[in-house]
Amino acid sequence: MSAVRTVLGDIAPTDLGVCDAHDHLFLTSPQLPDQELDSADLAAQELAAFRAVGGESLIQWTPHGMGRHASELPGLSRTTGVRIVAATGLHQAVHYTPELLTRLRADGLADLFVRELTKGIADTGVRAGMIKVAGGFHGLDAHARWTMEAAAEAHRATGAPIAVHLELGTGALDVLDVLCGELGAPAGRVILGHLNRSPDLTVHREAAQAGAYLAFDGPSRANHATDWRMPEAVLALTEAGFEDQLLLGGDTTTSAARSVNGGPGLPYLLRRVRPRLELAVGAGVVERMLTVNPARAFAVEWEYGGERGLGQ
Repeated sequence: MSAVRTVLGDIAPTDLGVCDAHDHLFLTSPQLPDQELDSADLAAQELAAFRAVGGESLIQWTPHGMGRHASELPGLSRTTGVRIVAATGLHQAVHYTPELLTRLRADGLADLFVRELTKGIADTGVRAGMIKVAGGFHGLDAHARWTMEAAAEAHRATGAPIAVHLELGTGALDVLDVLCGELGAPAGRVILGHLNRSPDLTVHREAAQAGAYLAFDGPSRANHATDWRMPEAVLALTEAGFEDQLLLGGDTTTSAARSVNGGPGLPYLLRRVRPRLELAVGAGVVERMLTVNPARAFAVEWEYGGERGLGQ
């Protein structure tokens, strides 16, 4: 039986409820100086604000080495009533020190991913429920290919879904060519993030035809084609018959973006994005994007996957 692996244990996919399919409660990176998401108190306040507008679950895409604070996640979930899924994986090289990347190459990246999915993130007991990797701007460098090789191997061992950061929304087809074409990961287990940042409707349709999930996440950013182009893109995909492959997320990545600090934060997805999309595609489609689709995208046959060995 399939289940979604949350920080409090495995649950039935339908128990996810209204889901923010891509966000961050904690995140640190040298690329975001002085904007770290590292306060458990503020994370609790943000989750409570999300819960107050109807949010029931959140997928945290923060991968290994970027300040996940995995040990804090179970308590936050219990306190706020919001179900949380943690991630393993690795982001672009610019987010890490060369020393860490050297160590990960020596230790084995796929082994790390599998261990965090099945045994737990070190010293926390919290098991990840998905794998996060990243592409580059209109292409894939050697680092991206290395992480995708590990992600595909970890997927074969566990069945876990693979979520991909697309830099400024680009490179979706390159990712699918490598991750699915060369490495054999099923497109139906791949989630492409940030497609709203590059509103190329032809690329969106080709990615959907390949079978991938398409995540429209990171709204409310004036420097990206986000809110004002998202309804058009979602409508085009819905009219083409791909409404079952669409996800919604907020992708809060800086302290300033939190609602408790005056930014849009977690509640924005349900307070503003949801009603705007409902005008374009109808309440039924948006409800599906927030509930049915994430339940399918993040569900895994863990009782089988967690026991398979690498390469089998």
